Amino acid sequence: MEVRDSVSYIIQEITHICRKIGRRSPGSAGEKAVAEYFAGLLEKDCGCADVQVESFREHPDAFYGYFYFSAFCDILCCLTFFVSPWLSILFGLLGLLLFIFHFVLYRPVLDPFFPEREGTNVTAVRPCSGEVKQRIFLNGHTDAAWEFPLNYLFGGIVFELPGLLATVGVFYYLFVSVCALFGAAWAESAGRWGLLFLPFFVLLTITYNPLRVVDGANDNLSGCMIGVALLRQMEKNGITLENTEVGVILTGSEEAGLKGAKAWCEAHKDDYNDVPTCIIAYDSIYNPRELMVNRRDLNNTVDSDEDLCDYFLLAAEDAGVPCKAGKVPLFGGSTDSAAFTQGGFRSMGITGLSHLLERFYHTRLDTPENLNPTALENCLKATEEFIRQADMSLCLCGEEEEPEEEETEVVEEESVSVETETEVVEEENVPDGE
Repeated sequence: MEVRDSVSYIIQEITHICRKIGRRSPGSAGEKAVAEYFAGLLEKDCGCADVQVESFREHPDAFYGYFYFSAFCDILCCLTFFVSPWLSILFGLLGLLLFIFHFVLYRPVLDPFFPEREGTNVTAVRPCSGEVKQRIFLNGHTDAAWEFPLNYLFGGIVFELPGLLATVGVFYYLFVSVCALFGAAWAESAGRWGLLFLPFFVLLTITYNPLRVVDGANDNLSGCMIGVALLRQMEKNGITLENTEVGVILTGSEEAGLKGAKAWCEAHKDDYNDVPTCIIAYDSIYNPRELMVNRRDLNNTVDSDEDLCDYFLLAAEDAGVPCKAGKVPLFGGSTDSAAFTQGGFRSMGITGLSHLLERFYHTRLDTPENLNPTALENCLKATEEFIRQADMSLCLCGEEEEPEEEETEVVEEESVSVETETEVVEEENVPDGE
């Protein structure tokens, strides 16, 4: 395939979307508009006969909005210590639970406190020429993030510092409060020293800016366009795979806690189980030195499909593309792959950025001008090789080929039995004198 032509096409389309369609916060009109735009491309340019645009209900503001609740609990954990250690423990644990459910596990419990909106997903499949024996979906999310002001102004280390020190501060007050309940004389003095954590509790309230939505060129129009560009190139060159359907899933509201991917799994839980099906989730294909197969996702809590990871790494090596194995670390967030895995689908996540936070990440620097053609080209080459090898070897449906091998063994055993019986008959027909 003409990979460089596809890279030019990717940059052109991302620039058009950012300039003409506008802001795409989760559950917004912009997210719906870009989903419909992609659906048009898939139907017109990519040879996809089955294109579905689906909506789902969600509370997208809850995902980051929990920071206000958590910060409030942390501040009360600090101040109520001087009133009652029991209150300090109560608010400290409540703040930690909100952090764990919302940010670590992506299970927002505060949804009812935020307005409901409508998100949008797109699904499209390009048919194969012969019998369908396996299916590969390429995934990216269409929405863009609200800005992280501290990352924009100071970089990733400063951005992460308030969260880390606020967490330390909560554990500090929990420890001191328990000691105070057991009558430790030094606890009150230690509580006053703990006021040094108060500014970091307050800084949690400016973790994100809900009034500014970034362009999201890298995160994650780049991931969306990997699948779209490959299908377009196949259609342009008249390439149709023999036994493998290739499709795309473009999810909305990933930045609101993987809401689109979760809704897709719920809507399609009984679909696509006719043949082995896998999903490759691409996110932020930006740094060619950081192209990575993530063996674990969602803050290092969800396992990806090991076989898929190995297949992709081998395909990248065969394509001459540098690609490494890694994982999304604790506090590193997640890709849509985790939601697909939890929904019962074979999945893995491919990222192209440092998990230490690139400077563009969730800031106004994430523009079409900051796209990296080399990173996009490498990811396209590796994916193209993965699909080519998968169609040739039918590696996704290895289990389905086992009965054919068993039948072959049975035929061979029957042939041996026939030969044995023939030898016995020949022995019986041999004259006694011989």
